[in-house]
Amino acid sequence: MFSDLKGKAVLITGASTGIGAAAARAFGRLGSRVAIHYNASRPKAEQVAADVQAAGGEAVLIAGDLSEPSNAKKVVAETLAAFDRVDVLINNAGGLVKRTRIEDYSLEFLQEVIALNVTQVAMFVHEVIPVMRRQKGGCVINVSSIAARHGGGAGAIIYAGTKGFISTATHGWAKEVASDGIRINAVSPGVIATPFHERYSTAEQLKAMQATIPMNRLGTPEECAGTFVYLASDAMSGYVTGQVIEVNGGQYMP
Repeated sequence: MFSDLKGKAVLITGASTGIGAAAARAFGRLGSRVAIHYNASRPKAEQVAADVQAAGGEAVLIAGDLSEPSNAKKVVAETLAAFDRVDVLINNAGGLVKRTRIEDYSLEFLQEVIALNVTQVAMFVHEVIPVMRRQKGGCVINVSSIAARHGGGAGAIIYAGTKGFISTATHGWAKEVASDGIRINAVSPGVIATPFHERYSTAEQLKAMQATIPMNRLGTPEECAGTFVYLASDAMSGYVTGQVIEVNGGQYMP
């Protein structure tokens, strides 16, 4: 069904754990060539790469601290060195940094959240779109969040705002590059059981979130992976661009 993804070069940022790792494994099962970006979690990234290869795909590991957005250029260059092209870019890396009340905002905190969730994504788009234009095609999938819809939970407002930027920019970027045969969409996960919530959410907060989900459970990274595969496949979603697809168990229904 997704045979057009076999051999495609897929770059996934933040692919050592969580949603990015699940997506990498899904593309590996389809025979894609996957560039697995990571920052500090090399052992976990190595396991993801092994899983991709065991499933029949190819994998290359690429390190880079994306809190320094200029590293986007390095990551894309290393992907091109390995695969000669980038067919699919998944901008998955990002983070809350920390839950912070309005009274505790600092300029450094604001700059860090924006660099991690906005600037580096824009720089990856900046680096990859010229490559895709030369290839006369490609696909970018950004990762937004349900927080962009409801403004974020306690202490996560700036993070939610950056994800709102991602959703809005996805619409604009998609229009700008549509005539070049490039599609740009976004996946907006709800409350997914990943290291993100292990780091930033208490058991009480997760219980309260779960109570707002009609399916009455948290999602899994694997339940997000299929949406990335669908959006990456020209055969399955060739007429889909500029969309933000919600994966949230019914917590938000646009």
